[in-house]
Amino acid sequence: MTRIIAGGARGIRLSVPAAGTRPTSDRVRESLFGALESADALDGARVLDLYAGSGALGLEALSRGAASVDLVERSPAACDLAKANAAKVTAAARVSASAATVHRTMTATFLRRMHPGLFDLVFLDPPYDAPADEVTAVLQALVPLMSPGGIAVLERAARSGQPQLPDGLDLERSTRYGDTALWWLRTAA
Repeated sequence: MTRIIAGGARGIRLSVPAAGTRPTSDRVRESLFGALESADALDGARVLDLYAGSGALGLEALSRGAASVDLVERSPAACDLAKANAAKVTAAARVSASAATVHRTMTATFLRRMHPGLFDLVFLDPPYDAPADEVTAVLQALVPLMSPGGIAVLERAARSGQPQLPDGLDLERSTRYGDTALWWLRTAA
């Protein structure tokens, strides 16, 4: 069971796709969001959740005070669930339904269409088998879309090793949780 851990929609259960996605565990999400709250990175943030699946990461941020979230997912079934989850979370958190937008498209296509400086916080949870050069290309396309001092959190298999970072993103830290690694990246302030 995946649920919203804290904030205005605390306890809301989220539907997850039966196959094709790998939801971030509650343990990892709890640790991640504790660190983001400590860094004051959530309140009023414009959030982007790439490879969103059920939307759990982006919707957790919205529940905890983010101003908006864009959920990007290419699977039609996952998009339908993300839309239903977004409706539940926005209602429970008492925020406008327009605060959560689901985009059914490829990540690279979405990034090409966006304007510079839109996002303060970005979650990237590509399939663990995504090639490293594909992840690097997504990070490169993401850099101009982030606000100064913006944070990107990349989730990968721990065995994947440190990602190749493009100019404009610096590694702030990494954390390992069993087979999962989180890479905290930041744009220049």
